[in-house]
This record gives sequence, C-alpha cells and structure tokens, in this order.
Amino acid sequence: MKRNQSGFTLIEIAIVLVIIGLLLGGVMKGQELINSAKVKNLAADFKNTSLYIYSYQDKFRSLPGDDALVTSHITSAVQAVSQVASTTTIGNGRIDGKWDDYTATTMESILFWQHVRMAGIATGITNVNDSTGAYTQRNTLGGVVGVTNSVNDLPIAGLKGAYIVCSANIQGKFAKQLDIMMDDGVTNSGSMMTALTVTADVGTAAVTAKASADVEDNTLYTVCMGV
Repeated sequence: MKRNQSGFTLIEIAIVLVIIGLLLGGVMKGQELINSAKVKNLAADFKNTSLYIYSYQDKFRSLPGDDALVTSHITSAVQAVSQVASTTTIGNGRIDGKWDDYTATTMESILFWQHVRMAGIATGITNVNDSTGAYTQRNTLGGVVGVTNSVNDLPIAGLKGAYIVCSANIQGKFAKQLDIMMDDGVTNSGSMMTALTVTADVGTAAVTAKASADVEDNTLYTVCMGV
C-alpha cells in the first residue's frame, strides 16, 4: 500500500527562515531608529535651553529668571525672589536655585521657563502655580529638564560653565550615547556628566559623576551639561 506523506521541503523551510530573519532584522532596525530619535530629542533639550538663554539675553540684556526688570520687559511675568537671606540675587548675572525644585515657584531657575515662554522664545504653559504639574519642563522620556548655576547650586561635582542644564530619567544607554554625541564620550569628565538619579531633587548637593563603565544600560540617571 502506497502512503502519501505531507510536509515542508528544505527549500520551503529555508524560505520561512529567511522571512523570519528579515522580520526580526526589521524590528531591530526599527527599535534602533526609535532609540536614535530619543537621543536626538534629548540632545535638542540641551541645545535649545542654551539657545533660550542667549536669545533672551540678546533681547533684554538680562538672564531669564534673573531678570530684575522682567515685569517691565514682559507683561504678567513674575519676578523671582532672592533665595539667599539678606542678599539680593536678582540681576546678579546668575540663574540661582535648584534646577528641578518645582515647588519653589519664586526661584530664578524655575521662573526661567516662564520668562522664556512669555518672551515668545519657547513654548509651554506659563502659569507657575499650575497644580497639575504641567508647567514642568520635561524631556522625551518624561524626566524633568532644568537649568541652574555652577556656583551655589551645582548638581554634579566637577561640572563647569556659566550655566548648568540638567535632564533626568535618562536610561544609561542613552546617557552614554548623549555623551558621545555632545562631549568627550566619557560620562564623568568634560562638559557633560552623568549621575545616579537618587532622588527627585539631585540639586540638593553636588553628587559624584559615574564612570562610563559603571553606567548600566537600563538604570535611570540624570545628565547635566555646563554651557
């Protein structure tokens, strides 16, 4: 008796394997493109924040947040309150205050965002008392973006620059790519450094940057850059 047997030929199996390989390659390439776009967006935050500072200076001859004449420069803008007792810090040519303390709505570093937005330099909500937290400047990963100085409120030890721009909630693999793209490729040296996101307010005291070899791909970090 003759039996008919059905099954896949070697050629059919080879074709299926090729198709699976192409699909997997496409998925991996797609994820690579998504990750690359995220890094470019994160880099844009650093570049744009610097641009906001210089554009505001060019327009008003003052720093956003530190502008002592902001109420005359911009209708409805809020002037910051000096954060150091018995010392006038408004108009001292420095953006004072912790970069990510959005509970301190009278701080220069927080009013920075209101001033650049009301001046038409940046987009976003200008009501600093917004209870939903929508006023907070955030990056593509949902982390807070902020600006401060390198004198009284330095977030990461060793960073230098007239202004310090920080971005939180960044995975280690992106932090390392950012450093390669924008600095020297070493996460604990140069103008850009990476530190562990220990608390919501890394700006409480200067922390130590992590060496590239110690930056884990899926751990969240804060990346700061001196400009």
